[in-house]
Amino acid sequence: MVTSTAGTGPERIWLDHERCYRALSSRDVRFDGRFYAAVRTTGIYCRPSCPARTPRPGNVEFVPTAAAAQQHGFRACKRCRPDATPGSPDWDTRADLVARAMRLIGDGVVDREGLTGLAARLGYSSRHVTRVLVDELGAGPNALARSQRARTARVLLETTDVPVTDVSFAAGFASVRQFNDTVRAVYSASPTELRRAAAAAGVRTASVADAGGAAAVTVRLTARQPFPVAEIFGFLAARAVPGVESSTEQRYRRALRLPRGHGVVTLEPDDGAVRASFRLHDWRDLQPAVERVRRLVDLDADPLAVDQVLGSCSVLGPLVRATPGRRVPGSVDPFETAVRAVVGQQVSVAGARTVAGRIVTAVGEPLTLTDDLVTRVFPGPAAVVEIGDEHLAMPGSRRDTLRRLAGAVIDGSLRLHHGADRDEVRRRLLAIRGIGPWTAEYVVMRGLHDPDAFLPTDLGVRRALERAGAGAGADAAERWRPWRSYALHHLWGSTS
Repeated sequence: MVTSTAGTGPERIWLDHERCYRALSSRDVRFDGRFYAAVRTTGIYCRPSCPARTPRPGNVEFVPTAAAAQQHGFRACKRCRPDATPGSPDWDTRADLVARAMRLIGDGVVDREGLTGLAARLGYSSRHVTRVLVDELGAGPNALARSQRARTARVLLETTDVPVTDVSFAAGFASVRQFNDTVRAVYSASPTELRRAAAAAGVRTASVADAGGAAAVTVRLTARQPFPVAEIFGFLAARAVPGVESSTEQRYRRALRLPRGHGVVTLEPDDGAVRASFRLHDWRDLQPAVERVRRLVDLDADPLAVDQVLGSCSVLGPLVRATPGRRVPGSVDPFETAVRAVVGQQVSVAGARTVAGRIVTAVGEPLTLTDDLVTRVFPGPAAVVEIGDEHLAMPGSRRDTLRRLAGAVIDGSLRLHHGADRDEVRRRLLAIRGIGPWTAEYVVMRGLHDPDAFLPTDLGVRRALERAGAGAGADAAERWRPWRSYALHHLWGSTS
């Protein structure tokens, strides 16, 4: 079983052989993505819920990542597809160096900027980052990124008609030769053989379209159950900014600013999962686009663990039972979240949408892809810092706050990216005049996907707690750690 320490010090994962083997023997799906079982006698690694015969205890070892299994020469099981499980919730729950690094690796930083770029974003030396990851996860940054590329390649090969050469670049490989060698090493089959086997089994369900010259593909993004997709779609719809987003109860579309160009994603419910249709300027942006969408709709959460803690509380129990598995919507761009949080201070959700829409119309970058519903990408810091007063229908003090926020990002005093240190971001935000605890917590909760943020001064939260007779928000929330962000969304949901 995977466990981690709590508290303010560094957190570390341990794999207890006996408890992991018990989970493997019972084929417990709750542990899929948290650890992997590598069988020495077959050279195969599996997810804990694999339906194959359970190996003898002495023939199996447990590793925290697929990359660690691959580093030791194990190949992915063709039956349970361990590389296709939802991501480990540990990388959102934890706030230490390993979790921050994993979030950045998932966003494709190693593929774009190399190990040096990853280390620079984390504020450590390359040697230190590598040592910490190898010690805890059994694989270094390059091996972890390689495993991710292989996983992306397999999904595209088996579920789409994307040409094999395009798959190699969409998955982040630098060359077709590297792509072929990696796929053979990880899956013991060539890319063509994987695609043929999937076609014979009737696995392929999506197709690629020209879409006016853009790279286009549809993928199915899985989630741990239960997954109340209507709740999260409703949250996004209520806050959709015109020009950047378009939403209904069953479909959500938005423009994306990606490392190599623009993109558009359309999300639709798909039988307990989400069907994501991407149109991209550059195939190489597929992996970061997928990871950002997974964060946006909180697909890697562990709803059973969350509901177990929150459901035992007399205040939240009825809310959890009414909407089990409720998610915390994240963000595709932490800076966008910060701007929208400042805009939304002391105004209604509808009012914040209107002001944000005016900002987008005034300085949002025109979308480079033709689309009939979204036309612009949310502006970056350089555009926001220069925006004229006539486009900011808000008090002068809040306009100044927006400019100070953008300026802090430009000069590097505030680092807003998915691998940023959450506590440091809180401190830096609160140091900006005009930003208070509500805004800082909201940015960390949604922009950096902190599962334990809380807004005790929020009017909706206070009303929900008063109605439940729970008293002071901060005191009542202590028992909900480390899932206070989820508690917050249950409280918000009870007032809608």
